Amino acid sequence: MRRRTKAREYALQILYQIDITNDPCGEVLDRFWQGAKCNPEVRSFATQLVQGTYDNLTEIDAFISRYSENWEIDRMPIIDRNILRFAIYELLYRDDIPPKVTINEAVDLANKFSTQNSGRFVNGILDKIMAYKESSNRSSIIA
Repeated sequence: MRRRTKAREYALQILYQIDITNDPCGEVLDRFWQGAKCNPEVRSFATQLVQGTYDNLTEIDAFISRYSENWEIDRMPIIDRNILRFAIYELLYRDDIPPKVTINEAVDLANKFSTQNSGRFVNGILDKIMAYKESSNRSSIIA
């Protein structure tokens, strides 16, 4: 498995734990990495994804709420919600990652770890957000 793919799996696990426990991000990261043995690059990228997602959660959740038709964010499957969160973080804040890579990885994770329809659901929302990003200034989302 590629390093960034593995890092995204770890990020999903960590964000899931934060979502379920409501524990502070730093505490969950510390607990998670205590037992994990992995490549330093994998750990670094996963931590960046989690911390960046957590630091921008209000804006990221606003995007999810705006572009998920007929779905309230707190009623989404937890796995789908957290895949969307870090994928949106990548799309909006990580210009070093090609958007197609982010979307493909998110869809693959949804297909692997969530429901039968999750890949299409995640793809649909991320495609809308990419179209929005390409056509306007993302800072106006909350207006």
